Order: sequence, then C-alpha cells, then structure tokens
Amino acid sequence: MLKKFLLAIATLIMTMGIAFAQVDVNKADQAALDGVKGIGPALSKSILAERKKGGDFKDWADFQKRVKGIGDKSSDKLSAAGLTVNGQPKSGVAASASASADAKAKVKDAKADTKKEAADAKADAKAAKASAAASAFAPAKK
Repeated sequence: MLKKFLLAIATLIMTMGIAFAQVDVNKADQAALDGVKGIGPALSKSILAERKKGGDFKDWADFQKRVKGIGDKSSDKLSAAGLTVNGQPKSGVAASASASADAKAKVKDAKADTKKEAADAKADAKAAKASAAASAFAPAKK
C-alpha cells in the first residue's frame, strides 16, 4: 500500500513538472529558454537576437522562418517540450505530446505493477520454502 502511495506521489510530481514547463518564446529570457529541452545557449541567443531585431514572433510559421535551424521537426519537438508562441503550442503537437505522456505513464505503472507482483511471488515462494524446511526438521508429534 505504501509503495502505491509513493508511486502516486512520484507520478504527480513528474506530471506537475511537465504541466508547468510552458515557456512563451516572446516573453522568456535566456535562462527560461535554456530550460526547454532542445534549446541550448546558442539557440536561445539566436532566438533572443531575432526577437530583438524583428519584434515578437506572430506564430509558429513566423518563428520557424526567422530563427535559423528551426524546421518542422525541431519545432514539433520544442512545442512538445513546452515552448509556445503567443501562448499557443504548435497545432497538432500538443495533443500528441500529452497522449504520449499518458501512454508513457501507463507503461510505467504497468511495469511497476509487474515488478511488485514478481517480488510478491518471490517472497511467497521463499516463505513456502522456509515453512517446508521448518516442518521437515520439526520433531514428530505422538
């Protein structure tokens, strides 16, 4: 029971980290941009320089067009990692990212349940073996 409770708390904490990772490219400073998976110091500097030069990004297409090195695949990954343009994730990516996160959580829960069941079975087998050994050495009753 305690293990299930701890697993639930760990899952909640991980989910909260994912939920609060939204970073708007038009409002973020370099540190916030660097915190997004897939954006390093060089790319964050490039984004900030382009934002300073041309103003806020209008949408994802504008972002991809103006920032060198950002194409469809990289913008999909950045959106899935929590980057937004004007508060909007890239269309079609956010739904699949949350579905993917849900699927990963279900797989993790299933693996945890399987490990727990295997450990319980092993403990039961060990207890049965110990009980059999103890009864083999017990004096016979008259």
